Amino acid sequence: MSEPLLTLEAVRKVFPGGVVGLDDIDLAIGSGEFLSLLGPSGCGKTTTLRVIAGFETPTSGRVILDGRDIAPLRAYDRPVNTVFQDYALFPHMNVEENIGFGLSLRRVAPAERRKRVMAALELVGLPEKAAARVGELSGGQRQRIALARAMVCEPRVLLLDEPLSALDAHLREQMQLELKRLQTELGTTFVMVTHDQTEAMSISDRIVVMNRGRIEQVASPAVLYDQPQTRFVAGFIGTMNLLPARVAAASAGEVQLDFGAFQIVTPVEDVRLPAAGSEVTAGIRPEDLVLSGVNGAIKGVASSIAFHGRSLRLRVEAAGGLSIAVDIPRQGDSKSLGHTEPVSLSLRPGALCRIFER
Repeated sequence: MSEPLLTLEAVRKVFPGGVVGLDDIDLAIGSGEFLSLLGPSGCGKTTTLRVIAGFETPTSGRVILDGRDIAPLRAYDRPVNTVFQDYALFPHMNVEENIGFGLSLRRVAPAERRKRVMAALELVGLPEKAAARVGELSGGQRQRIALARAMVCEPRVLLLDEPLSALDAHLREQMQLELKRLQTELGTTFVMVTHDQTEAMSISDRIVVMNRGRIEQVASPAVLYDQPQTRFVAGFIGTMNLLPARVAAASAGEVQLDFGAFQIVTPVEDVRLPAAGSEVTAGIRPEDLVLSGVNGAIKGVASSIAFHGRSLRLRVEAAGGLSIAVDIPRQGDSKSLGHTEPVSLSLRPGALCRIFER
């Protein structure tokens, strides 16, 4: 991460009735970073965004931007702009007037205002829409205009509150690329709230995974997926088989896990090996399991098969009552694999189980 531009220090937010929205969170956001806040409903991600924007006042803690605590400042006194989920464009104004509204409040001269508005329209690829009314714009165009309006005032931080949720899947994918292009070109710090994992994973430099007002993990998309630090992150990011197990033996960076009906030996990256005999939860990604004829450690029956494009998601009911997801290539005999057919699974060579406290 680059030098922090924005820092949240021990920020706590308690709503009326004693509901804790944020529970002493600490977060450093780098200059020019694209950071996403991700988590289930009620986890605190939108509250975090609103505290940064100034729409919510923290119960305690500091919000430091450029070395200054901005928590006491009103929203319009902060060098921060927000793109809302519904875009909040003014229907009685044309596009140029919408984008220039914030500049007019700052008493920017008309000639300079128009120059900056047209530059913002060029940036989002809609210079020909300056005189258009809001009602004449498509959903994707409205989203671009909302971005232009937020960026024209040159904020230090641009906040995005689920900005793509109203778009259809195809347009949403296009706008994800557009968002990342704009952020890279401008070098502005973007902080985005989203409930869409694919969106966060595809365009973020780092992702903050939140749960119950706390931060579970902050990392790049690849690290979150490959090295989840908590059981919650393992179960929330992507698909992970989370299976109860007992540590049968542990030594020299290797652990033998006993699942009752079968055992798996897995390397571990963490130098803190779990103690032999301890009860743990083992996390295995579906793509880290393979069909292995009759020689696999895990014996079971195929209960369902789901089409996932170039792969199939096979659900295996294993001995001991465990239900296990495994991804297999959509080729050869796998196409005709039937329900209730006996299967045998093994851990893919080089793959490992993630081990979490029970």
